[in-house]
Amino acid sequence: MSAQLIPGRNTAAAEGEIVVFHIGMRINRWWALRDWLPAFMAMPRMLRELSQDKSSGFLGYRLLLSSPRLFYVVQYWSTKEQLIAYASQQDKQHRPAWAAFNRHARAGKGRVGIWHETYVVPAGSYESVYVDMPAFGLGAATGVVPVGRRGETAAERLRIAKG
Repeated sequence: MSAQLIPGRNTAAAEGEIVVFHIGMRINRWWALRDWLPAFMAMPRMLRELSQDKSSGFLGYRLLLSSPRLFYVVQYWSTKEQLIAYASQQDKQHRPAWAAFNRHARAGKGRVGIWHETYVVPAGSYESVYVDMPAFGLGAATGVVPVGRRGETAAERLRIAKG
């Protein structure tokens, strides 16, 4: 994700349905390093793997820090089927990471928590605007276009997108 400023008013170049996937980890006991470190280290491997596989349906991500103990990633996907397919593939990073987390979670008794939420967003039901910003969020995942190409207000952009 580039830090280069894109001048003016822009919107994400996304078209059609998108899937927004939030996944995160909460460190409940800092001293229990062996319980949370494997989960913490697994996410960069998965993101690297997904970023290199253009056929996976993975569009991009943003890594966020909510507090010193809560880390999460917002991911953008083309379809929920592609997200589910990645999660279940035996030869990809997710399956062994999930199995390891479950082993540690049982042994760790609440020392680390994880969560995820999946949102399927139909075409015409999302809107974005970036003013004098580097590519960010959905715009970083799909590219950006000047707002003027889709309408000048958020209401117009949503109305145009719904047809």
